[in-house]
Amino acid sequence: MKKLFDEKLLRFLLVGVVNTLVGTAIMFGLYNLAHCSYWVSSAANYLLTSILSFFLNKYFTFRNRARSAAQVWRFALNIAVCYGLAYGIAKPLCLRLLANATVTVRDNVSMLVGMCLFTGLNYLGQRLFAFRQDTD
Repeated sequence: MKKLFDEKLLRFLLVGVVNTLVGTAIMFGLYNLAHCSYWVSSAANYLLTSILSFFLNKYFTFRNRARSAAQVWRFALNIAVCYGLAYGIAKPLCLRLLANATVTVRDNVSMLVGMCLFTGLNYLGQRLFAFRQDTD
């Protein structure tokens, strides 16, 4: 557990700030300004920012220099699983907790909760699965 809270976590959080700023603008902009659905808005966010995240986390966060198609597939699988779990949990949870709120409020809060869940799951998935190293 202690190994998970080190300089890699700090670098991951720094990369996350960049991704969050870009992704939040995409997601909330598509939902609130372009009137796209919850799923289209949140999926577009992760689809577009995942490319940036892959390179920043691979080379800056985890300092991983391995070149393999398997690593790209592990990263993509991690993103897909984390997205499905985070947003699949956030949507019904917020629907239940905010039953009296408007759809717009529920969806915006759901996307915010989904972002938080995704961040924690994604860190673990990238560190322990996508960019794992035998010495880690």
